[in-house]
Amino acid sequence: MSTPPKPLEGIPLVLMTIAVSLGTFMQILDTSIANVSIPTISGDLGASPTQGTWVVTSFAVSNAIVLPLTGWIARRFGEVRVFVFSILLFTVMSWLCGLAWTLPMLITFRVFQGAVAGSLIPLSQALLIKNYPPDKKGLALGFWGMVVVLAPIIGPILGGWITYEYTWPWIFYINIPIGLISAFLTWQFLKDRDTPTEITPIDYIGFGLLIVGISSLQVMLDKGQELDWFNSDAIVTLAILATVFISFFIAWAIYTPYAVVDMGFFKLRNFAIGTFLSSSIYLLFFGSVVLLPLWLQTRMGYTPFWAGVSVMPIGLFPLILSTSIGKYVSVWDPRWMGTTSFVTLGLSYIWMSNFTTDVSLQYIFMVRFVQGFGLAFFFIPLITIALSEVENRQLASASGLFNFCRLIAGGGFGTAIFVTVWQRREIFHHSRLVEAVTPFSENTREFLDAINQLGLEGQRALALLDEVILPQASILAIDEIFYICGWLHLLLVPLLWFCNRPAATHAIAQGE
Repeated sequence: MSTPPKPLEGIPLVLMTIAVSLGTFMQILDTSIANVSIPTISGDLGASPTQGTWVVTSFAVSNAIVLPLTGWIARRFGEVRVFVFSILLFTVMSWLCGLAWTLPMLITFRVFQGAVAGSLIPLSQALLIKNYPPDKKGLALGFWGMVVVLAPIIGPILGGWITYEYTWPWIFYINIPIGLISAFLTWQFLKDRDTPTEITPIDYIGFGLLIVGISSLQVMLDKGQELDWFNSDAIVTLAILATVFISFFIAWAIYTPYAVVDMGFFKLRNFAIGTFLSSSIYLLFFGSVVLLPLWLQTRMGYTPFWAGVSVMPIGLFPLILSTSIGKYVSVWDPRWMGTTSFVTLGLSYIWMSNFTTDVSLQYIFMVRFVQGFGLAFFFIPLITIALSEVENRQLASASGLFNFCRLIAGGGFGTAIFVTVWQRREIFHHSRLVEAVTPFSENTREFLDAINQLGLEGQRALALLDEVILPQASILAIDEIFYICGWLHLLLVPLLWFCNRPAATHAIAQGE
């Protein structure tokens, strides 16, 4: 067995960190940067906004399929080769996306772009951990966590600005210089540090089950609200396909000797609990990141840019603290750090449940800023706990499965659940508030009298009254969701303490 290379130090370590982080940043950015540009892209390519949403869905589906396969691909071809090759292909596909002159072409290129990007997140995590000195591995996770938090926040803002100031193809073209720099520097410093390769049989059955199951699940989640969920035959069919094929895939992966995804990681207590907690909190976090700007745009009159800006303060604490948290995660008990995160996030969501229609942007900034403190203590401790019992050679596989669960929970279930619950609770509160609008209500008579004096009568007056009621119903629904989110964070805290304290951090803390 060959001796593993010594960890990088000094300038090579810094440049390698920048290179790998750029690759990760580019991939995560592209999961959200196109969202706010869908109306512009659709109009420019002669398609409806509904058809345009496939630009986002196509990327998410192919990305989700490849993500859990990262371990098998890396074992077959080598982690460094796969990472660099994926970045180069991602760069090429970004260029082709920008050149696309029809919607079907753009969707096709987005499918390939999502597929080649699927391995970037777990491989970046594994490469950083493996090439940092043992006492600085937490610092590596700190840099990684900072990128993971900031990219989805910056994406919608950057996408809206580029689309408004330039043209939508530039949201893809900006990947070209970033990708080339990332690939060049990564290969420069890690080409002699690639992992050994091994030829294993291809699990065609497992791969087929995974493709059908995850594709059905992702499309169901993306299109569910648009098609009225289970009142649609298409959604029912997709739900059945997802359930059947994913169930068979899990059973197959457990018992076949050469599974494309190693489900054995869930036998490790820390991995199982850490993955569940990370997925649950990320679902709540990502759902709120989608819901808050959506509410501000549709009910509060914010532009897409300012709605995106409203979530920015949540990234300030992670930007400032991530490297320090990464540095000390090997000294402090990550379970206490995770507890700090859950409690802070929980209380901040309960705070947000007091929003009114008069809430100012400055007040939203203040709440999101405090929420960012809790978010800073979330990613790194949870990753440390989840991967603490995984051997170095299995990091890519475990990281791929960990991130797959997290991203499906957040980007898939989180968005679908939050938007659906909000809209249905809004309808409920609207109907309750309208019940109070009667000819016998003094408030109703006073409002209509005031409107009549402005020259509005009949249906026009009632329409204006409904415009006053709708934001009230909307904020009641938003407040309910945030209140539930707050308590769910707090209720998850005890489960965190069923994890074992990572042995390495315990040894360092004891001076061993």
